[in-house]
Amino acid sequence: MKFVHTLMTASLALAIVGQAQAAVSAAEAAKLGNELTLVGAEKAANADGSIPAYEGGLTTAPAGFKAGDSMRPDPFAAEKPLLVIDGKNVEQYKGQLTAVTVELVKRYPSFRIEVFPTHRSAALPQGVLDNTVKNATAAKSTDGGNAIENALPGVPFPIPQSGAEAMWNHLLRYQGVNIAMKYDNWNVDAAGVASLATTGIGQINYAAYDDLTKQLMAKDTYYQVKLAYTGPARRAGEAVLLRDAVNPLEQPRRGWQYLPGQRRVKLAPSLAYDTPNPGTAGAATWDDSFVFNGALDRYDWKLVGKQEMIVPYNAYRVTYANDLKQLTTPGHMAPELVRWEKHRVWVVEATLKADARHIYAKRRFYLDEDSWVALASDQYDARGQLYRGVYTFLSQSYDQQVPDATPYAVYDLIGGTYSVVGLSGPYGGLKYSQPLSNTQWSPESLAGAGIR
Repeated sequence: MKFVHTLMTASLALAIVGQAQAAVSAAEAAKLGNELTLVGAEKAANADGSIPAYEGGLTTAPAGFKAGDSMRPDPFAAEKPLLVIDGKNVEQYKGQLTAVTVELVKRYPSFRIEVFPTHRSAALPQGVLDNTVKNATAAKSTDGGNAIENALPGVPFPIPQSGAEAMWNHLLRYQGVNIAMKYDNWNVDAAGVASLATTGIGQINYAAYDDLTKQLMAKDTYYQVKLAYTGPARRAGEAVLLRDAVNPLEQPRRGWQYLPGQRRVKLAPSLAYDTPNPGTAGAATWDDSFVFNGALDRYDWKLVGKQEMIVPYNAYRVTYANDLKQLTTPGHMAPELVRWEKHRVWVVEATLKADARHIYAKRRFYLDEDSWVALASDQYDARGQLYRGVYTFLSQSYDQQVPDATPYAVYDLIGGTYSVVGLSGPYGGLKYSQPLSNTQWSPESLAGAGIR
């Protein structure tokens, strides 16, 4: 009898975990395109007008941009800051800043936040928007929020009902389809000395968007990245291939690695979660990439709500910087090169599950309402101490209808160091490329890419 009771309890628990979170009603979804934009952002301006109404985003290139170019001029270069936040006035604005931002202001007298006029520049292709409206009443989260079903390529949950759904919006955000770039990653140590962590050639395929008409299935790859490191000398020849699937419980992340000393491609399932990322020389975890990537299963996710925050935005001067020594100043990135604006963000809090392991016990994420890009995070260790923070540097690729957020920075408050990742400016910027062949995406192709 005891066995039967235990079996029934276990079956009930499995049923609850496997249940799908219901999509929103047709009446709720009718807000999309009316008081809400088609991706679920508030269309109206905020109360004091400091966040303007959404008017379709930035779709016109500025003067000086040449069609087909991968270096995109800053359309807001002539603007001046409305406000500067530093150690003298940070307490007045701390409710609109991430915890890591406040700490950086207090720790470094040279750190300042230059706040510019807000531009809601994010714009997406119409096909992605149309799918997002369909997803509102069709897509469901499953397996305790760790997976999704019935979703088309687009924002799966424009009106999210849980923290996990909001994070899926970030994971499946539209970043184009195929990206190619050569890039540098730089680390700055506690003494303020900048050193090259990696030079690499990156290929990213947001495979979910290969076919806008195809519903995403559990084992479908939605994201894959191929990296070949060309420098510095100690890293040259290494290569990595990663793939993420729509249901990571059915199909966990697949990773492969080529190391020149071993002369073979090997499976690397550990290239996930809090494993140190070799591309940053260990200064960040794999799931710090782009503020967060990978599976959701190690955390409980809470949707805290919407908040007005001052965050990096329209950061063309970072994305297309070609003098990286000027950017990587001691203690923090050069303040005059980081543009901050006030935007509405979704706040999501992640708490490590009791039976899970990760170096971050609690994380707080700030997701842009207009693009679902995670703009920043605060991350805490097991003692509850503020440990690290990550920022992405969003800039609209106005010629492609892509809110790009490829570059990001990771600040380690305990070590007093920081890392800036994905800087392609010295090599001609971000390129939206033709797709690679299946052969080029095969694990075997890593050996050819990595030989030195």
